[in-house]
Amino acid sequence: MPNEYNNGLFSCFNNLGLCVVTYFAPCYTQGKVAEAVGDDCLLCGLSVFVPLLDIWARASIRGKVREQKGIEGGFIGDLCLACWCYPCSLMQDAQEMNIPSPFGSSMART
Repeated sequence: MPNEYNNGLFSCFNNLGLCVVTYFAPCYTQGKVAEAVGDDCLLCGLSVFVPLLDIWARASIRGKVREQKGIEGGFIGDLCLACWCYPCSLMQDAQEMNIPSPFGSSMART
């Protein structure tokens, strides 16, 4: 039986710190998700700034997340989400890959 995402497409606020960063700097989150699936963090993060490449890279990385987690879906669906729900799909993938908030859970060092 195929797995499903642990968080819904519109569950952005489950990780508020990462949600804010994803909204204002999607390149950070895109790079971290790419790194989690074995792609280059810097190149995938920079792809956010190149029109059309950003959509293709987002769909490609989402496909790799689905593949690693055994989640059902296809490239066309990933492409549609990249076009119309870019930040939401990016947050969903980041939460699926357990990307932490860049602000951390506290400011104290241990």
